[in-house]
Amino acid sequence: MKNLLLIGSEGFIGKHLRKCFEDSNYNVICCDVISIQRGNYFQLVNTYSDLRMVLEQNKFEFCINSAGSANVQFSYSNHFNDFSLNTQLVFTILSAIKDSSNNCKFINFSSAAIYGNPISLPINESQQAIPLSPYGWHKLYSEQICKEFFIFFKVPTISLRVFSAYGPGLRKQLFWDLYQKANQSNSIELFGTGQESRDFIYIDDIVNAVECVINRAEFNGECINVAAGIEAPISEVANMFLGYFNDKKTLKFNGEVKVGDPMNWKADISKLKELGFEQKTSLSQGIENYYNWILKNQEHGS
Repeated sequence: MKNLLLIGSEGFIGKHLRKCFEDSNYNVICCDVISIQRGNYFQLVNTYSDLRMVLEQNKFEFCINSAGSANVQFSYSNHFNDFSLNTQLVFTILSAIKDSSNNCKFINFSSAAIYGNPISLPINESQQAIPLSPYGWHKLYSEQICKEFFIFFKVPTISLRVFSAYGPGLRKQLFWDLYQKANQSNSIELFGTGQESRDFIYIDDIVNAVECVINRAEFNGECINVAAGIEAPISEVANMFLGYFNDKKTLKFNGEVKVGDPMNWKADISKLKELGFEQKTSLSQGIENYYNWILKNQEHGS
């Protein structure tokens, strides 16, 4: 049985990773900043000393960092906190690994936000990174830290540039916001023009991508796109989601662009496919699954 340390286990991606690897007979040790009474879980208080202690007490084959902030607007209003969560934390984790368990392979969750507005589509990993927000810069710094620890200290690392993640458990961003607005009115307004596009990836496919990385990646400090490789206009996916409501919903766009938001995304996922990745959940099926999850959880008041 392989040992895996999962940091940020109580977040959106972390919860899905925990279930997957526990079901796959990994010995998963979880940690996060919140207080929970559960086996194989500890609360992070003093990050470095806590991590060094658990790393010294366990021989981990893998450490996954799914902690941090994933909110562009937060990075403007809480600049220091965003840096601490998305950059400084990565340095702290890798320092603890270096000082206690160099053989532990580290998976860093980065973001497509590092690309900003790409010159051309699809975006491959060698394309120049020009972030549009502090969040994007902080994620880029985290990737560079991973490369630093691999080059100078031989800590095996890899960074996953996740594009537009969605699915059950996510309580923010486009589809979640659409549901809240559609419950209040039949006329819904969104930012932008509707012609902006994203490369949406369902949570189960993100978990599948991590499995592929664990099984086949070289962990040489490289970065890999994690996406479906499909460009989807915001107007199209928003109307697809609103089609599940019984009442007819009218969608309009105000033409205003949120600061830090890119225009169009489509990922080149050739590297990920070389590791054995295949998309298993289509966008239409993923949106239906997510709508049903939100509906169920709203009804239960959870």
